[in-house]
Amino acid sequence: MNAVPAATAEASASDVDVRLAFFKNLQVVTNKVHATSNIDEIMLELSGEICNLFNADRLTIYSVGEDKASIVSKIKTGLTSFKDLRLPIADQSIAGHVALAKKTVNIRDVYDDAELKAINPTMRFLQEVDKRTGYRTKQMLVAPIVDAQSTELLGVVQIINNKAGTPFTAIAQEGVKGLCETLAIAFTQRSKPAAAVKTKYDFLVSDAVISPQELELATRTARRKNLDIEEVLVNEFQVKHQALGEALGKFFNVPYESFKGDRVKPVDLLKNLKRDFLEQGKWAPVEESSEGVMVVCLDPEQVKGSRIVNNVFPRAKVVYRVTTNHEFVQTLDLLFGAVGVPGYTDDSSVGDLLSTLDEGDMEGEGGSGDDISAAADNELVKLVNKIIVDAYQMGASDIHIEPGLGKDKVLIRFRRDGSLQKYIEVPASYRNAMVARLKIMCDLDIAERRKPQDGKIKFKKYGPLDIELRVATIPSTGGVEDVVMRILAGGEPIPLDKLGVLPTNLVKLKATISKPYGLFFVCGPTGSGKTTTLHSVLGYLNTVDTKIWTAEDPVEITQKGLRQVQVNKKVMDFPMVMKAFLRADPDIIMVGEMRDAETTGIGIEASLTGHLVFATLHTNSAPESIIRLLDMGMDPFNFSDALLGILAQRLAKRLCKCKESYTPDADEVRLFMKEYCTELETTETFKKDMKAAYAATEARLIKDYGKDGHLVFTRAKGCDTCGGSGYKGRVGLHELMIGTEPLKKLIQEHARVVQLFAQALEDGMLTLKMDGLEKALQGVTDLKQVRAVCIK
Repeated sequence: MNAVPAATAEASASDVDVRLAFFKNLQVVTNKVHATSNIDEIMLELSGEICNLFNADRLTIYSVGEDKASIVSKIKTGLTSFKDLRLPIADQSIAGHVALAKKTVNIRDVYDDAELKAINPTMRFLQEVDKRTGYRTKQMLVAPIVDAQSTELLGVVQIINNKAGTPFTAIAQEGVKGLCETLAIAFTQRSKPAAAVKTKYDFLVSDAVISPQELELATRTARRKNLDIEEVLVNEFQVKHQALGEALGKFFNVPYESFKGDRVKPVDLLKNLKRDFLEQGKWAPVEESSEGVMVVCLDPEQVKGSRIVNNVFPRAKVVYRVTTNHEFVQTLDLLFGAVGVPGYTDDSSVGDLLSTLDEGDMEGEGGSGDDISAAADNELVKLVNKIIVDAYQMGASDIHIEPGLGKDKVLIRFRRDGSLQKYIEVPASYRNAMVARLKIMCDLDIAERRKPQDGKIKFKKYGPLDIELRVATIPSTGGVEDVVMRILAGGEPIPLDKLGVLPTNLVKLKATISKPYGLFFVCGPTGSGKTTTLHSVLGYLNTVDTKIWTAEDPVEITQKGLRQVQVNKKVMDFPMVMKAFLRADPDIIMVGEMRDAETTGIGIEASLTGHLVFATLHTNSAPESIIRLLDMGMDPFNFSDALLGILAQRLAKRLCKCKESYTPDADEVRLFMKEYCTELETTETFKKDMKAAYAATEARLIKDYGKDGHLVFTRAKGCDTCGGSGYKGRVGLHELMIGTEPLKKLIQEHARVVQLFAQALEDGMLTLKMDGLEKALQGVTDLKQVRAVCIK
């Protein structure tokens, strides 16, 4: 017997190993093909694995076009920038020839005309794509995808360029045949018409939001946990309410209506409708337009069939919209007020309250005190209380009651996070009675309608909330009165470390306020959070061995350990209280506002005699505050000696958790840096070498806030939590100017604001805009909001 050479035996063993490894990997790929739910999934998710299997550089998979006379590329790895290729099923191209002949070809070099003509005299390689891309196609393994039963052509697989630089092997040629058999089965099964929709969530599957297996799992989970399936889909499968609503809209063939937090309550539509009734019927009227009365519901077919809506609105045209369970509850909360105030059991809607009022009694231009007193227990009282409770529940800071002219309705708006939002519209016939009721609650003269008045409401006397409201009435055009109420909810101070001050500013701030005596101001417009900041500072300094007196109008935040005095202009004003404090052995004095020369003078005197004095001012920036105080007549030498620092503050809208990050382009970064450094250009450091200073500033910002050597910006997106606005809550922007020796010298010399400003920047001050831009880089707010609140 002849012996087999050892080298030949080793080569055979190696070939067997290669073959086994190849077909093992092929089996993995074919299993994944069978596991996919649609053709697109095969194309997109498995194209890379198919390339790796054949050690190929690129892959194109074609399917037969609708005209049955051409093939269209479904995936082109490496060619994503070009449109789909459409090739005729003919010998004019390699893939077209394979589709026509239904035979596999293995080509060593597609540019070798002799090799192509040996396969078919008319076959040629389309060189246009290579010319456009600069890519060089050489080896090519092309096979048809054919239905085994009908022998119908389904597509073509085109494997391009062996990474080894050699022609594709016989093993690869055999493997592509097996791959095509698997793809043929998948193409045939996935191309069958979709099964009939059985449930209202099946469109989530057909829209590729979730897979059939996930929907089935969600259904089982909901049944097992006794939960609503929508709740399971949202919480456990991260399905967005928008996607749910669109699927429901397709199922019911009715447009989807998302929840709109700024929708005006349709008071006229809600008359005689209670929340329980609408909850049970699972429908609610939300607005009336030229289309008709819009009704949102969970099951439009059931609601239409019951004809309840037509009975409630017999003369109106009704248009139906579908919504999700969660958004339906949100809508009811908007229409009737959210449940949640302890001890508050009145579930009447605004519509109920308005419908029960006797409009005839309200038609008069005025209303006497006796009229209102007699009506003290009527529905008007409940209406006013409900407006205040709803405002508090919705997190509003102010309530604006704005009567219209003539018979125009009274618009009621709430200010939330610094922006006004519509709440309800009340018929004009109630405006005088409503204003009179509010005047009674804050002990104002109801007969005086020609002069502005202001007062306070202690709401605990009238409703379930322990809050105070500062009320201002102002006569406006048309003989009516506007009312604005600010909610002063008693709260705890925010810890200084949680105030949102940048770390560099926080170190300076703590060092400044820890001095034994001196004068420190917090300045900004009304509603910018000055009192909140001062109470955070006092909370930091509030120890058992420190005596702290505060004079405030009103006392909004209370702290243990503080002796707080409510200033009353009729009994004792700020100067009187300040003088009393100096006789009461204080360590720290806080004055709500220094609005006159006498109060400011006493504060400076107190700071020079060993007391630490804090106060607020209504000024735009820290340097401008100095000029304002000097204009009041303060002695510049005493003032400069007393000054510790000034903190200017603004509030910008905070980005919701749904925010998204992005990498800006070079132009956007350049504009950002220009905006950040504009004010710094006034300093000597920048004037000496502006280019180097710019580069150093950008390097610092990238180091502090960047990622991978680049600045990263954040923008608003919008979700259910923030009502689609992209913002929720507010964040403070700060400008901290420390009373350094060079700055005090400028104060003594009566320097202009520009000089004070440049010196503060040299001392390391960040302006309001710079602070805001750094917080935008942190992802706390965005550039739009910073620009909105910073004038410069």
